Amino acid sequence: MDVNTFTYVLAGFVALVLMSRLWLALRQLRHVARHRDCVPEAFAAHIELAAHQKAADYTRDKTRLSMKESVADMGLLLLFTLGGGIALVDHLSASVFGGAIWRDVATVLAVMAISGLVMMPFDIIRTFVIEARYGFNKLTWKLFILDGIKGMLLGLAIGVPLLLITFWLMARMGDFWWLYVWLVWLGFSLTMMVAYPKWIAPLFNKFTPLADEALKARIEALMRRCGFQSQGLFVMDGSKRSSHGNAYFTGFGRTKRIVFFDTLIERLSPEEIEAVLAHELGHFKLGHIPKMMVAHFGIALLVLAAMGWVIDKAWFYQGLGFAGVQSTGVALLLFFMLLPVFTFPLSPLASVLSRKHEFEADAFAAGETRSQHLVSALVKLYRDNASTLTPDPVHSMMYDSHPPASLRVAHLEQLHPHTDSDASLRPA
Repeated sequence: MDVNTFTYVLAGFVALVLMSRLWLALRQLRHVARHRDCVPEAFAAHIELAAHQKAADYTRDKTRLSMKESVADMGLLLLFTLGGGIALVDHLSASVFGGAIWRDVATVLAVMAISGLVMMPFDIIRTFVIEARYGFNKLTWKLFILDGIKGMLLGLAIGVPLLLITFWLMARMGDFWWLYVWLVWLGFSLTMMVAYPKWIAPLFNKFTPLADEALKARIEALMRRCGFQSQGLFVMDGSKRSSHGNAYFTGFGRTKRIVFFDTLIERLSPEEIEAVLAHELGHFKLGHIPKMMVAHFGIALLVLAAMGWVIDKAWFYQGLGFAGVQSTGVALLLFFMLLPVFTFPLSPLASVLSRKHEFEADAFAAGETRSQHLVSALVKLYRDNASTLTPDPVHSMMYDSHPPASLRVAHLEQLHPHTDSDASLRPA
Protein backbone atom coordinates (compact mmCIF):
# COMPACT_ATOMS: atom_id res chain seq x y z
CA MET A 1 0.00 0.00 0.00
CA ASP A 2 1.21 3.51 -0.81
CA VAL A 3 2.31 5.60 2.21
CA ASN A 4 0.06 8.56 1.43
CA THR A 5 -2.85 6.23 0.71
CA PHE A 6 -2.66 4.72 4.18
CA THR A 7 -2.47 8.19 5.75
CA TYR A 8 -5.60 9.29 3.88
CA VAL A 9 -7.39 6.05 4.69
CA LEU A 10 -6.64 6.44 8.40
CA ALA A 11 -7.69 10.09 8.46
CA GLY A 12 -10.86 9.21 6.58
CA PHE A 13 -11.76 6.39 8.97
CA VAL A 14 -11.11 8.57 12.02
CA ALA A 15 -13.35 11.30 10.61
CA LEU A 16 -16.01 8.77 9.62
CA VAL A 17 -16.03 7.09 13.04
CA LEU A 18 -16.17 10.40 14.90
CA MET A 19 -18.99 11.74 12.72
CA SER A 20 -20.86 8.44 13.09
CA ARG A 21 -20.55 8.52 16.87
CA LEU A 22 -21.75 12.11 17.04
CA TRP A 23 -24.61 11.42 14.60
CA LEU A 24 -25.72 8.40 16.61
CA ALA A 25 -25.56 10.42 19.82
CA LEU A 26 -27.66 13.20 18.28
CA ARG A 27 -30.22 10.63 17.16
CA GLN A 28 -30.37 9.29 20.70
CA LEU A 29 -30.81 12.78 22.16
CA ARG A 30 -33.61 13.69 19.76
CA HIS A 31 -35.42 10.37 20.09
CA VAL A 32 -35.34 10.31 23.89
CA ALA A 33 -36.39 13.98 24.10
CA ARG A 34 -39.27 13.37 21.69
CA HIS A 35 -40.68 10.66 23.98
CA ARG A 36 -39.79 12.29 27.30
CA ASP A 37 -43.28 13.41 28.24
CA CYS A 38 -45.11 10.17 27.54
CA VAL A 39 -44.50 6.80 29.14
CA PRO A 40 -44.76 3.97 26.55
CA GLU A 41 -48.17 2.36 26.68
CA ALA A 42 -46.83 -1.04 27.78
CA PHE A 43 -45.28 0.55 30.88
CA ALA A 44 -47.75 3.36 31.58
CA ALA A 45 -49.46 1.58 34.48
CA HIS A 46 -46.23 0.60 36.17
CA ILE A 47 -43.70 3.43 35.72
CA GLU A 48 -44.55 6.95 36.78
CA LEU A 49 -44.05 9.85 34.38
CA ALA A 50 -41.54 11.43 36.77
CA ALA A 51 -39.41 8.25 36.72
CA HIS A 52 -39.63 8.12 32.92
CA GLN A 53 -38.54 11.75 32.64
CA LYS A 54 -35.68 11.13 35.06
CA ALA A 55 -34.47 8.29 32.82
CA ALA A 56 -34.69 10.56 29.78
CA ASP A 57 -32.69 13.32 31.47
CA TYR A 58 -30.14 10.80 32.77
CA THR A 59 -29.71 9.39 29.26
CA ARG A 60 -29.39 12.90 27.83
CA ASP A 61 -26.60 13.87 30.24
CA LYS A 62 -24.68 10.62 29.69
CA THR A 63 -25.01 10.95 25.92
CA ARG A 64 -23.78 14.54 25.90
CA LEU A 65 -20.74 13.53 27.93
CA SER A 66 -20.08 10.62 25.57
CA MET A 67 -20.02 13.05 22.64
CA LYS A 68 -17.30 15.09 24.28
CA GLU A 69 -15.47 11.90 25.20
CA SER A 70 -15.57 10.73 21.57
CA VAL A 71 -14.01 14.00 20.38
CA ALA A 72 -11.28 13.74 23.01
CA ASP A 73 -10.67 10.07 22.21
CA MET A 74 -10.25 10.67 18.48
CA GLY A 75 -8.14 13.76 19.11
CA LEU A 76 -5.85 11.81 21.42
CA LEU A 77 -5.54 9.06 18.82
CA LEU A 78 -4.43 11.55 16.16
CA LEU A 79 -1.95 13.19 18.55
CA PHE A 80 -0.43 9.84 19.42
CA THR A 81 -0.17 8.67 15.81
CA LEU A 82 0.01 11.35 13.11
CA GLY A 83 0.93 13.96 15.74
CA GLY A 84 4.06 12.06 16.80
CA GLY A 85 3.10 11.44 20.42
CA ILE A 86 4.04 7.77 20.48
CA ALA A 87 7.28 8.52 18.63
CA LEU A 88 8.24 11.05 21.31
CA VAL A 89 7.42 8.67 24.16
CA ASP A 90 9.37 5.86 22.49
CA HIS A 91 12.35 8.18 21.97
CA LEU A 92 12.37 9.00 25.67
CA SER A 93 12.07 5.32 26.58
CA ALA A 94 14.98 4.47 24.26
CA SER A 95 17.15 7.14 25.91
CA VAL A 96 16.63 5.41 29.25
CA PHE A 97 16.51 1.70 28.34
CA GLY A 98 18.28 1.59 24.99
CA GLY A 99 17.07 -1.22 22.74
CA ALA A 100 16.10 -3.64 25.49
CA ILE A 101 12.65 -5.17 25.95
CA TRP A 102 12.14 -2.80 28.87
CA ARG A 103 12.05 0.04 26.33
CA ASP A 104 8.96 -1.51 24.74
CA VAL A 105 7.33 -2.07 28.12
CA ALA A 106 8.06 1.49 29.21
CA THR A 107 6.64 2.91 25.96
CA VAL A 108 3.40 0.95 26.31
CA LEU A 109 2.96 1.81 30.00
CA ALA A 110 3.73 5.50 29.45
CA VAL A 111 1.21 5.84 26.60
CA MET A 112 -1.43 4.01 28.62
CA ALA A 113 -0.75 6.28 31.62
CA ILE A 114 -1.04 9.43 29.50
CA SER A 115 -4.28 8.18 27.95
CA GLY A 116 -5.68 7.40 31.39
CA LEU A 117 -4.84 10.86 32.72
CA VAL A 118 -6.30 12.64 29.69
CA MET A 119 -9.56 10.67 29.88
CA MET A 120 -9.83 10.70 33.68
CA PRO A 121 -11.85 13.95 33.82
CA PHE A 122 -14.65 12.19 31.96
CA ASP A 123 -14.72 9.43 34.59
CA ILE A 124 -14.82 12.04 37.33
CA ILE A 125 -17.67 13.95 35.67
CA ARG A 126 -19.56 10.71 35.01
CA THR A 127 -19.23 9.58 38.64
CA PHE A 128 -19.29 12.72 40.73
CA VAL A 129 -21.52 14.92 38.58
CA ILE A 130 -23.95 12.86 36.50
CA GLU A 131 -24.29 9.78 38.74
CA ALA A 132 -24.49 12.02 41.80
CA ARG A 133 -27.07 14.32 40.17
CA TYR A 134 -29.48 11.41 39.75
CA GLY A 135 -28.82 9.86 43.15
CA PHE A 136 -26.80 6.86 41.98
CA ASN A 137 -23.27 7.65 43.11
CA LYS A 138 -22.18 6.38 46.53
CA LEU A 139 -18.47 6.53 45.78
CA THR A 140 -16.41 8.88 47.95
CA TRP A 141 -13.31 10.67 46.74
CA LYS A 142 -11.24 8.59 49.13
CA LEU A 143 -12.56 5.34 47.70
CA PHE A 144 -12.21 6.67 44.14
CA ILE A 145 -8.52 7.42 44.72
CA LEU A 146 -7.98 4.13 46.55
CA ASP A 147 -9.61 2.20 43.70
CA GLY A 148 -7.35 4.01 41.26
CA ILE A 149 -4.20 3.15 43.20
CA LYS A 150 -5.25 -0.49 43.57
CA GLY A 151 -6.10 -0.71 39.89
CA MET A 152 -2.75 0.81 38.89
CA LEU A 153 -0.72 -1.52 41.11
CA LEU A 154 -2.72 -4.53 39.99
CA GLY A 155 -2.30 -3.51 36.35
CA LEU A 156 1.46 -3.27 36.81
CA ALA A 157 1.68 -6.58 38.68
CA ILE A 158 -0.24 -8.40 35.95
CA GLY A 159 0.50 -6.31 32.88
CA VAL A 160 4.28 -5.98 33.10
CA PRO A 161 5.01 -9.75 33.13
CA LEU A 162 2.50 -10.26 30.31
CA LEU A 163 4.12 -7.52 28.22
CA LEU A 164 7.60 -8.93 28.89
CA ILE A 165 6.53 -12.39 27.71
CA THR A 166 4.76 -10.89 24.67
CA PHE A 167 7.74 -8.82 23.55
CA TRP A 168 10.14 -11.71 24.16
CA LEU A 169 8.03 -13.96 21.95
CA MET A 170 7.76 -11.27 19.28
CA ALA A 171 11.56 -11.01 19.22
CA ARG A 172 12.42 -14.72 19.37
CA MET A 173 9.72 -16.74 17.61
CA GLY A 174 10.16 -15.64 14.02
CA ASP A 175 7.35 -15.05 11.56
CA PHE A 176 4.84 -17.03 13.60
CA TRP A 177 5.38 -15.12 16.84
CA TRP A 178 1.70 -14.14 16.78
CA LEU A 179 0.62 -17.75 17.26
CA TYR A 180 2.77 -18.13 20.38
CA VAL A 181 1.54 -14.79 21.73
CA TRP A 182 -2.05 -15.90 21.14
CA LEU A 183 -1.45 -19.12 23.09
CA VAL A 184 -0.02 -17.11 25.99
CA TRP A 185 -2.93 -14.68 25.92
CA LEU A 186 -5.35 -17.60 25.76
CA GLY A 187 -3.78 -19.17 28.85
CA PHE A 188 -3.75 -15.81 30.60
CA SER A 189 -7.45 -15.23 29.92
CA LEU A 190 -8.43 -18.64 31.26
CA THR A 191 -6.24 -18.12 34.33
CA MET A 192 -7.86 -14.77 35.01
CA MET A 193 -11.30 -16.34 34.87
CA VAL A 194 -10.25 -18.53 37.80
CA ALA A 195 -8.21 -15.91 39.65
CA TYR A 196 -10.57 -12.94 39.37
CA PRO A 197 -13.41 -14.12 41.66
CA LYS A 198 -11.06 -15.63 44.25
CA TRP A 199 -8.29 -13.07 44.58
CA ILE A 200 -8.88 -9.93 42.50
CA ALA A 201 -12.54 -8.99 43.02
CA PRO A 202 -12.19 -9.16 46.86
CA LEU A 203 -9.55 -6.41 46.64
CA PHE A 204 -12.30 -3.98 45.63
CA ASN A 205 -15.50 -5.35 47.17
CA LYS A 206 -16.64 -7.41 50.12
CA PHE A 207 -18.34 -10.71 49.32
CA THR A 208 -20.42 -12.40 52.00
CA PRO A 209 -22.34 -15.69 51.75
CA LEU A 210 -26.05 -15.25 51.07
CA ALA A 211 -27.68 -15.23 54.52
CA ASP A 212 -31.35 -15.47 53.52
CA GLU A 213 -31.96 -19.20 53.93
CA ALA A 214 -35.33 -19.21 52.15
CA LEU A 215 -33.89 -17.37 49.15
CA LYS A 216 -30.83 -19.61 49.23
CA ALA A 217 -33.00 -22.75 49.15
CA ARG A 218 -35.01 -21.36 46.22
CA ILE A 219 -31.86 -20.58 44.25
CA GLU A 220 -30.23 -23.91 45.01
CA ALA A 221 -33.36 -25.71 43.77
CA LEU A 222 -33.16 -23.66 40.55
CA MET A 223 -29.50 -24.58 40.11
CA ARG A 224 -30.25 -28.27 40.56
CA ARG A 225 -32.94 -28.06 37.89
CA CYS A 226 -30.47 -26.35 35.56
CA GLY A 227 -27.59 -28.70 36.34
CA PHE A 228 -25.43 -25.79 37.53
CA GLN A 229 -22.81 -26.23 40.24
CA SER A 230 -21.19 -23.25 41.90
CA GLN A 231 -18.69 -22.60 44.64
CA GLY A 232 -21.23 -20.53 46.53
CA LEU A 233 -23.83 -17.77 46.58
CA PHE A 234 -22.48 -14.38 47.55
CA VAL A 235 -23.76 -10.86 48.15
CA MET A 236 -21.47 -8.01 47.05
CA ASP A 237 -21.46 -4.62 48.75
CA GLY A 238 -22.12 -2.77 45.49
CA SER A 239 -24.00 -0.07 47.41
CA LYS A 240 -20.74 1.46 48.62
CA ARG A 241 -20.09 2.65 45.07
CA SER A 242 -23.47 2.90 43.37
CA SER A 243 -27.16 2.35 43.93
CA HIS A 244 -27.46 0.47 40.63
CA GLY A 245 -28.33 -3.22 41.03
CA ASN A 246 -27.15 -6.32 39.22
CA ALA A 247 -26.42 -10.03 39.48
CA TYR A 248 -23.90 -12.21 37.68
CA PHE A 249 -21.97 -15.43 37.86
CA THR A 250 -18.25 -15.48 37.47
CA GLY A 251 -15.38 -17.93 37.42
CA PHE A 252 -14.60 -21.00 35.39
CA GLY A 253 -15.05 -24.71 36.00
CA ARG A 254 -15.29 -25.48 39.71
CA THR A 255 -14.57 -21.86 40.65
CA LYS A 256 -17.94 -20.59 39.36
CA ARG A 257 -19.81 -18.48 41.88
CA ILE A 258 -23.04 -16.51 41.80
CA VAL A 259 -22.93 -12.90 42.96
CA PHE A 260 -25.82 -10.58 43.82
CA PHE A 261 -25.46 -6.86 44.41
CA ASP A 262 -26.87 -5.97 47.82
CA THR A 263 -28.99 -3.33 46.08
CA LEU A 264 -30.62 -6.04 43.95
CA ILE A 265 -31.45 -8.15 47.01
CA GLU A 266 -33.14 -5.12 48.62
CA ARG A 267 -35.31 -4.21 45.62
CA LEU A 268 -36.56 -7.47 44.16
CA SER A 269 -38.81 -10.14 45.60
CA PRO A 270 -37.46 -13.72 45.97
CA GLU A 271 -39.46 -14.78 42.90
CA GLU A 272 -38.01 -11.93 40.86
CA ILE A 273 -34.46 -12.68 42.01
CA GLU A 274 -34.96 -16.31 41.00
CA ALA A 275 -36.17 -15.21 37.57
CA VAL A 276 -33.20 -12.87 37.06
CA LEU A 277 -30.81 -15.64 38.04
CA ALA A 278 -32.62 -18.09 35.76
CA HIS A 279 -31.87 -15.69 32.90
CA GLU A 280 -28.16 -15.70 33.80
CA LEU A 281 -28.16 -19.48 34.13
CA GLY A 282 -29.79 -19.61 30.71
CA HIS A 283 -26.58 -18.21 29.24
CA PHE A 284 -24.72 -21.06 30.91
CA LYS A 285 -27.17 -23.81 30.00
CA LEU A 286 -27.47 -22.72 26.36
CA GLY A 287 -23.72 -22.56 25.91
CA HIS A 288 -23.55 -18.83 25.30
CA ILE A 289 -20.47 -18.38 27.49
CA PRO A 290 -18.23 -20.94 25.72
CA LYS A 291 -19.56 -19.78 22.34
CA MET A 292 -18.60 -16.18 23.10
CA MET A 293 -15.22 -17.29 24.46
CA VAL A 294 -14.48 -19.25 21.29
CA ALA A 295 -15.55 -16.26 19.18
CA HIS A 296 -13.38 -13.85 21.18
CA PHE A 297 -10.37 -16.14 21.07
CA GLY A 298 -10.87 -16.69 17.35
CA ILE A 299 -11.06 -12.95 16.71
CA ALA A 300 -7.95 -12.42 18.84
CA LEU A 301 -6.07 -14.97 16.72
CA LEU A 302 -7.13 -13.20 13.51
CA VAL A 303 -6.15 -9.82 14.95
CA LEU A 304 -2.70 -11.04 15.98
CA ALA A 305 -2.22 -12.72 12.61
CA ALA A 306 -3.09 -9.42 10.92
CA MET A 307 -0.57 -7.66 13.13
CA GLY A 308 2.00 -10.29 12.21
CA TRP A 309 1.41 -9.40 8.57
CA VAL A 310 1.61 -5.63 8.97
CA ILE A 311 4.38 -5.38 11.57
CA ASP A 312 7.23 -5.31 9.05
CA LYS A 313 5.48 -3.17 6.42
CA ALA A 314 7.21 0.19 6.05
CA TRP A 315 4.07 1.90 4.68
CA PHE A 316 2.24 1.18 7.94
CA TYR A 317 4.73 3.27 9.95
CA GLN A 318 5.51 5.86 7.29
CA GLY A 319 1.81 6.49 6.80
CA LEU A 320 1.68 7.42 10.49
CA GLY A 321 4.62 9.77 10.29
CA PHE A 322 7.43 7.39 11.28
CA ALA A 323 10.61 7.07 9.23
CA GLY A 324 10.37 3.30 8.95
CA VAL A 325 9.76 0.05 10.84
CA GLN A 326 9.67 0.74 14.56
CA SER A 327 10.19 -1.14 17.81
CA THR A 328 7.76 -3.88 18.78
CA GLY A 329 6.37 -1.67 21.55
CA VAL A 330 5.46 1.03 19.05
CA ALA A 331 4.04 -1.55 16.66
CA LEU A 332 1.81 -3.06 19.35
CA LEU A 333 0.52 0.34 20.43
CA LEU A 334 -0.16 1.60 16.92
CA PHE A 335 -1.97 -1.55 15.85
CA PHE A 336 -4.25 -1.84 18.88
CA MET A 337 -4.98 1.89 19.00
CA LEU A 338 -6.06 1.87 15.35
CA LEU A 339 -7.97 -1.41 15.53
CA PRO A 340 -11.18 0.04 17.11
CA VAL A 341 -11.34 2.67 14.37
CA PHE A 342 -11.31 0.14 11.54
CA THR A 343 -13.63 -2.34 13.29
CA PHE A 344 -16.26 0.21 14.35
CA PRO A 345 -18.53 -0.56 11.35
CA LEU A 346 -18.74 -4.16 12.58
CA SER A 347 -20.31 -3.16 15.92
CA PRO A 348 -23.88 -4.11 14.91
CA LEU A 349 -22.78 -7.71 14.28
CA ALA A 350 -21.74 -8.16 17.91
CA SER A 351 -24.94 -6.43 19.01
CA VAL A 352 -27.14 -8.75 16.94
CA LEU A 353 -25.47 -11.87 18.34
CA SER A 354 -25.65 -10.59 21.92
CA ARG A 355 -29.34 -9.73 21.58
CA LYS A 356 -30.07 -13.17 20.17
CA HIS A 357 -28.47 -14.68 23.27
CA GLU A 358 -30.46 -12.36 25.54
CA PHE A 359 -33.77 -13.40 23.97
CA GLU A 360 -32.79 -17.06 24.29
CA ALA A 361 -31.82 -16.61 27.94
CA ASP A 362 -35.14 -14.85 28.60
CA ALA A 363 -36.99 -17.77 27.04
CA PHE A 364 -35.03 -20.22 29.16
CA ALA A 365 -35.84 -18.24 32.32
CA ALA A 366 -39.53 -18.19 31.36
CA GLY A 367 -39.42 -21.97 31.15
CA GLU A 368 -37.70 -22.47 34.50
CA THR A 369 -39.60 -19.81 36.45
CA ARG A 370 -42.64 -17.69 35.61
CA SER A 371 -42.21 -15.15 32.85
CA GLN A 372 -44.22 -12.51 34.71
CA HIS A 373 -41.66 -12.56 37.52
CA LEU A 374 -38.86 -11.78 35.07
CA VAL A 375 -40.98 -9.07 33.46
CA SER A 376 -41.71 -7.43 36.82
CA ALA A 377 -38.03 -7.66 37.78
CA LEU A 378 -36.98 -6.03 34.50
CA VAL A 379 -39.49 -3.22 34.95
CA LYS A 380 -38.20 -2.52 38.45
CA LEU A 381 -34.60 -2.54 37.24
CA TYR A 382 -35.39 -0.23 34.31
CA ARG A 383 -37.15 2.14 36.69
CA ASP A 384 -34.62 2.04 39.54
CA ASN A 385 -31.59 2.26 37.25
CA ALA A 386 -33.17 5.07 35.19
CA SER A 387 -32.73 3.11 31.96
CA THR A 388 -34.55 4.79 29.12
CA LEU A 389 -37.55 2.92 27.75
CA THR A 390 -37.31 4.77 24.44
CA PRO A 391 -33.79 4.48 23.00
CA ASP A 392 -33.21 5.41 19.40
CA PRO A 393 -33.36 2.15 17.40
CA VAL A 394 -30.22 2.84 15.35
CA HIS A 395 -28.21 3.96 18.38
CA SER A 396 -29.38 0.89 20.28
CA MET A 397 -28.46 -1.41 17.41
CA MET A 398 -24.91 -0.03 17.37
CA TYR A 399 -24.18 0.01 21.08
CA ASP A 400 -26.63 -1.99 23.17
CA SER A 401 -25.86 -5.61 23.98
CA HIS A 402 -29.38 -6.05 25.39
CA PRO A 403 -32.64 -5.52 23.47
CA PRO A 404 -34.69 -2.42 24.33
CA ALA A 405 -37.12 -2.80 27.22
CA SER A 406 -40.23 -2.86 25.03
CA LEU A 407 -38.89 -5.68 22.87
CA ARG A 408 -37.80 -7.81 25.83
CA VAL A 409 -41.11 -7.46 27.64
CA ALA A 410 -43.11 -8.10 24.47
CA HIS A 411 -41.04 -11.20 23.77
CA LEU A 412 -41.59 -12.56 27.28
CA GLU A 413 -45.33 -11.92 27.14
CA GLN A 414 -45.56 -13.69 23.77
CA LEU A 415 -43.98 -16.78 25.31
CA HIS A 416 -46.95 -17.11 27.66
CA PRO A 417 -49.80 -15.11 26.11
CA HIS A 418 -52.33 -16.22 28.75
CA THR A 419 -50.25 -14.89 31.65
CA ASP A 420 -51.86 -12.17 33.67
CA SER A 421 -48.99 -9.80 33.11
CA ASP A 422 -50.78 -6.89 34.75
CA ALA A 423 -50.56 -8.73 38.03
CA SER A 424 -46.89 -9.43 37.46
CA LEU A 425 -46.12 -5.77 36.80
CA ARG A 426 -48.00 -4.43 39.78
CA PRO A 427 -45.60 -2.12 41.63
CA ALA A 428 -44.20 -3.55 44.83
